[in-house]
Amino acid sequence: MCDRLGFIGLGVMGRPMALNLARAGTPLVVWNRTPARTAPLREAGAEVVADPAEVFARARTVFLMLADETAVDAVLARGTPDFAPRVTGRTVVHMGTTAPAYSAGLRDDVRAAGGRYVEAPVSGSRTPAEQGELVAMLAGDDDALAAVRPLLAPMCRETFDCGAVPGALLMKFSVNLFLITLVTGLTEAFHFADRHGLDQSLLRDVLDAGPMASAVSRVKAPKLLARDFAVQAAAADVLKNNRLIAEAARAAGLASPLLDVCHTLYGETVDQGYGGEDMVAVLRALEARTAEADAPDVTESTYP
Repeated sequence: MCDRLGFIGLGVMGRPMALNLARAGTPLVVWNRTPARTAPLREAGAEVVADPAEVFARARTVFLMLADETAVDAVLARGTPDFAPRVTGRTVVHMGTTAPAYSAGLRDDVRAAGGRYVEAPVSGSRTPAEQGELVAMLAGDDDALAAVRPLLAPMCRETFDCGAVPGALLMKFSVNLFLITLVTGLTEAFHFADRHGLDQSLLRDVLDAGPMASAVSRVKAPKLLARDFAVQAAAADVLKNNRLIAEAARAAGLASPLLDVCHTLYGETVDQGYGGEDMVAVLRALEARTAEADAPDVTESTYP
């Protein structure tokens, strides 16, 4: 068995992350459900295989950057006789966003099969992924974390230990709660300025010069100004994250009023067909609400 690093899941985030590993000279074996997305990895020197089982056959450590729990279970063959042979003696690094209870259960199953398990969700969208500037949150056993941490260097600017599983996912949820409410508030501010006839480029400049400026606002404000909805973090993914965070809040008996409003707005954005656009497309939901509020009440007569 080759001592390569495995990577499964080459979506908006996964592909640039894997490319950074390959370009750093990491011996890499990859698989993706949509084969066409593997072409840049092959060109960068990675070995592309035909199915997930081959990744586990050739790699001792396998990174999973997958969309949801169903996808993770599928590539691990969880719940089938193939699961134990696939993970025995391997370290499974779960980098996607799933429910904390799911991750804890997966840890238990991987351990029972003789494998090691690390949670390593990341903070950042497509651009930081391309630049190798993600921030990773890690949870798991100390020996597994020590082995995985240096492997993250081509992808992540910093890593933070978050204790036992599911501590990393809960930390990611805390970060994302702030991100979602921050970007939604920024979007509403631009919508407010637009409806009052203000120069939105001036709003951007005022924000940049003041204490509210951040790396997020400096990326998202120009997108709002240009109505650029090209995806960095898709609205549908934000809605999924929002739902998972809200469920974790409910499980802990926590109120989450701002998050709940955002959940409704991103739900409306996705329902309008904009789930594949960037999260600033929540502007479309705000505009739709404003248009509805501006519409004349057809139940009232316009005649004297």
